[in-house]
Amino acid sequence: MSNDYDEKDEGSMSEPLQPQYERLLESLRGYGATYREFSRRFAAWLGLHSTDAEALLQILGAEERGQPLSPARLSERVSLSSGATTALLNRLEQAGHVVRTREHTDRRIVTLHSSERVQRLADDFFGPMSGRVDTVMSAYPPDLLDRFETFLADLRATMDAQLAADPPGPPAER
Repeated sequence: MSNDYDEKDEGSMSEPLQPQYERLLESLRGYGATYREFSRRFAAWLGLHSTDAEALLQILGAEERGQPLSPARLSERVSLSSGATTALLNRLEQAGHVVRTREHTDRRIVTLHSSERVQRLADDFFGPMSGRVDTVMSAYPPDLLDRFETFLADLRATMDAQLAADPPGPPAER
């Protein structure tokens, strides 16, 4: 199977695909910006700081996937120190949005769960959009969605690897 990459310069897109490559990246940036706007509006709707709402969305999403988060894992996902994450969780718990449990055999392990109330609120807020997204996705065949899922996973792995790498030194003075 031939690919559309120039074999001489691995990783660079062939010229005919460059406009599509740029459109795809712009669409992904636009999707990210729109997702952030939904998160911002959800935060405002609940009267939360945007970081608290992002943490709450991470907790809700992990629960939906059947993989509840620990405080340490949440800390990684929202890029906060353990102390800042503890303060954030204290605020969310005090507001009745989050419950910390010790359901593991190792009682030192804390698991984060969203409250039933905040689950209902999230469903109220995101439900209309979820229905629209379901309608859009149902228009595409499963094999195409599988390929797109792989594409996004590959992009994310590439970005995660770059984030894990040492950043470049400071910019040179011009």
